[in-house]
Amino acid sequence: MARSVPLFVSLNHQQVALQTLQLLHQQQQGEDARACHPHYKLDQASPPLSTGMSGPALHDMGQGLEAARSSRVQEQEEGRRAASKTSEEEEECGSQALSNPGEPRPKDSRQQGPARPRTLTQIAVHSMLSRIVDSTSQLVSVEQTLLLPLFKEHPFPIHLKDSVEFRNICSHMALQLEGQQFDRDLHAAHQCLRTIVEKLSHSLAVFPSDLYAIARASLRQILQNLPEM
Repeated sequence: MARSVPLFVSLNHQQVALQTLQLLHQQQQGEDARACHPHYKLDQASPPLSTGMSGPALHDMGQGLEAARSSRVQEQEEGRRAASKTSEEEEECGSQALSNPGEPRPKDSRQQGPARPRTLTQIAVHSMLSRIVDSTSQLVSVEQTLLLPLFKEHPFPIHLKDSVEFRNICSHMALQLEGQQFDRDLHAAHQCLRTIVEKLSHSLAVFPSDLYAIARASLRQILQNLPEM
């Protein structure tokens, strides 16, 4: 058991990162649903995949993200109230125009069509986050099912600092919620995850066994979901 400690520690950091990413992904799904259905509630979103983690750390993490979400919901509600007030004023102006047919009527903003869809940038960000969540989940699964037994038999190099950095990037990203810093953190998480997978694959390359070849093939499959940027 002691021989597996480095991989266990690295795996634990990755599980914390995965839990953070899943909460972020769930939040984005909730926001997308609310854009189409104003009465949608976040808890209607599908629950994140289980990582086998529990305890006060995850509770605190969930509370932190929930507080940030509540702040954003309040800001959005204030924005909707302001927009509603503007709409009422425009409606009043329209009514006045009807009493004066000779005057041009103001353009009704409600005739401009449905709510503005997500921008291409937002779609790309959400897609990247989804890929990172899937790839991190796959990596944790490969480490638990394939690498741990191999590591117990023949220990190979584990670069713990990369997993620590990955966890820290994801934690910092959760505090940003959106914007340029969030995008930079997302790209950094993408690259850091690639680095973890590539180094694991390189560590396994010195072992000729078929089991190691299967593990490396699984890691290569993860990399295919994380293209170079």
